Amino acid sequence: MSEFIRALFEHPFLQMSVATGVLASVACGVIGTYVVTRRISYIAGAISHSVLGGLGAARYLEVVHGWTLLTPLGGAAIAAVLSALIIGVVSLRAKQREDTVIGAIWAVGMAVGILFIAKTPGYDKDLMSYLFGNILLVTQEDLWLIVCLDLLVVATGLLFYNKFLAVCFDEEFARLRGIRVDFYYLLLLCLTALTVVVLVRVVGIILVIALLTLPAATAGQFSRTMLRMMAWATAICIFMTTGGLALSYGPGLPAGATMIVLAAAVYLASLLIWR
Repeated sequence: MSEFIRALFEHPFLQMSVATGVLASVACGVIGTYVVTRRISYIAGAISHSVLGGLGAARYLEVVHGWTLLTPLGGAAIAAVLSALIIGVVSLRAKQREDTVIGAIWAVGMAVGILFIAKTPGYDKDLMSYLFGNILLVTQEDLWLIVCLDLLVVATGLLFYNKFLAVCFDEEFARLRGIRVDFYYLLLLCLTALTVVVLVRVVGIILVIALLTLPAATAGQFSRTMLRMMAWATAICIFMTTGGLALSYGPGLPAGATMIVLAAAVYLASLLIWR
């Protein structure tokens, strides 16, 4: 731990990694609370895997056609939002086919991404790191994009707090009160998609669903209100991202995987303490 603290003051890339973890934790705490409460973690899982298609397409356009307007994270954001809207519309209009569409989005998004990566000349180590995450490779451009997504997600999540609360807990009552449930449900899925994009750089596509749900599930063990659950989920996620970085730095372990193991340990401990 002392080695990590010493290195933190010496290496700017490590400072940027910690800042990325903290920023991602804010969005994770707010939206993760909604995801756990609404029980849509399986939808978030499909969205997270679909972003590989956007990542691969953006890098393919950049390398093959010289199109630099769309960064890999920008492509991921577009793919995630489109997947969220497709799943949401099918869920609302054809509920009997929801599972099929979720499975299709999950698999097809990954497949499209793999095809684009295969057709992109050379081996792109940075792009492949999105699968399992590498917070140490975050660039200045990535950090600014994460800041923008973070502000958008948190501001919208808190601005429509009462509407989302009604949609999460009592959808029928919300309809009777005149709340546009369909609109706010789709908006919630879009915010989830953007949060997934923020977290992909931290722990990767494969592990993002765990970081999105475990802090909120842990906070839910002892929180009585949604706002308190969000605050605790954010704090717990900051502890997990920073703690995971610190624990992985000395032995040279993958930071993302270490964060998830720490998150699982904290969640299991919370089950034992507050059962």
